[in-house]
Amino acid sequence: MSGRVALGVEYDGAPFSGWQSQRHAPSVQETLEKALSRVADHPVEAVCAGRTDAGVHATHQVVHFDTTARRPMHAWVLGANALMPGAVSALWAQPVSTDFHARYSATRRAYRYVFFCRRSRPALLRRRVAWVHRPMDAGLMQEAARPLLGEHDFSAFRAAACQSRHARRRLLRLEVFERGPFIYLDVEANAFLHHMVRNLAGTLMAVGRGERPVEWPAKVLAGRDRTSGGITAPAEGLYLTRVVYPPAFGLPESGVDPLFA
Repeated sequence: MSGRVALGVEYDGAPFSGWQSQRHAPSVQETLEKALSRVADHPVEAVCAGRTDAGVHATHQVVHFDTTARRPMHAWVLGANALMPGAVSALWAQPVSTDFHARYSATRRAYRYVFFCRRSRPALLRRRVAWVHRPMDAGLMQEAARPLLGEHDFSAFRAAACQSRHARRRLLRLEVFERGPFIYLDVEANAFLHHMVRNLAGTLMAVGRGERPVEWPAKVLAGRDRTSGGITAPAEGLYLTRVVYPPAFGLPESGVDPLFA
């Protein structure tokens, strides 16, 4: 089938410089486009729902591409996976109308941030989690997160290089919970600023470690000053887990939760 195709993709961000193609570094976009171009037998350009930074993972990235090739949907998945390294996997393919856009048609996105709290550093999970060498209080982190819900100016949680025209975003969900040595932050919003989730995670981490009071993140938010907040948490703890579109497109909404929590 020719036309526009939507594709679900999962990837381990550790080997890549991020989603976006770069001249001198490996990227998820370049890897995927090379594989799809061979399946299509013509150059393919992939547009994603959200450009992830170097080291950031995805269990459910969504892309679209246009093609003149006539292929069954399963051929895009099987063909691309046969041509890509194990760090990237196509999950599903579905025909969509030409008014579908992976980025601009999305109504919500969700991320998960994973902390691993243990005195000794992880070996098997070293590129999958953010290691914290002492315990954190997930209950205090959740309490500190509540005032951040809703629509606000998130200037205090955006990167200095963020190119968004404004910093107003609607935070729909920010849940913090603990499972053994793991602390998870599940964050959902209508859209995100550059480094927004990692900056939220770094600020809440300071509360969880007892370095700041629970009222502090709300004060950081109100101050709209990035330099007053916490650190930018490491990229390896972050996963894009969900992209939501209007029901008319009929697309899957999420992938497997990272680390099975």
